[in-house]
Amino acid sequence: MNAGREELLARREELARQLAEAEAALPAHSVRPQQMQRVLELEERLAEVERRLAELDRGGES
Repeated sequence: MNAGREELLARREELARQLAEAEAALPAHSVRPQQMQRVLELEERLAEVERRLAELDRGGES
């Protein structure tokens, strides 16, 4: 495994942890826009890291 892939895997783990915390902090009702925005931003960042990992898997570990 190369260093870039390892960094992406570590980043994915950290983003997943942050996302879980942000989702757990959401109230059942009356979610404030900034709370939802944080969740959406984390989901987008996580999706980007997963996309980059998929590219590495398809293209080899170069």
